Amino acid sequence: MEAQLSYIGRIQTPYRSLDDCPRNIEPGGPLCRLAIDPPFAAGLEGLAPGQQILILYWFEAVNRGNLRQASRRTGEPAGVFALRTPHRPNPIGAAVLRIEELDGSGILVRGLDCLDGTPLLDIKPAMAAETGRSTWQ
Repeated sequence: MEAQLSYIGRIQTPYRSLDDCPRNIEPGGPLCRLAIDPPFAAGLEGLAPGQQILILYWFEAVNRGNLRQASRRTGEPAGVFALRTPHRPNPIGAAVLRIEELDGSGILVRGLDCLDGTPLLDIKPAMAAETGRSTWQ
């Protein structure tokens, strides 16, 4: 069985190199834009500023074979599934973010941890783990 993914857009951030990128999501960080490709723009209907969303994105040019790595936080070795590293078998990034603003073909959020131009895979309403309900009321 093979998986097929289609990018729905690109993420615009101020980061041009990995050295510039923060090591994790920063809720108070700079504005970033989820630029949605025109065929997918209708999918933004129903979203609103203040809503929490889960986004999935694709890290390009990463090492997909190293299953044990040093934690950037502690320096201790750990399995890749215990870390937020982009270097993983399927280099999918995930973030729960608050919508700052919608502009028709994109969403403004704060504090992403990826390079400018990172492919965007999906957007979903964030779910609260305790209740299983959307964080948006």
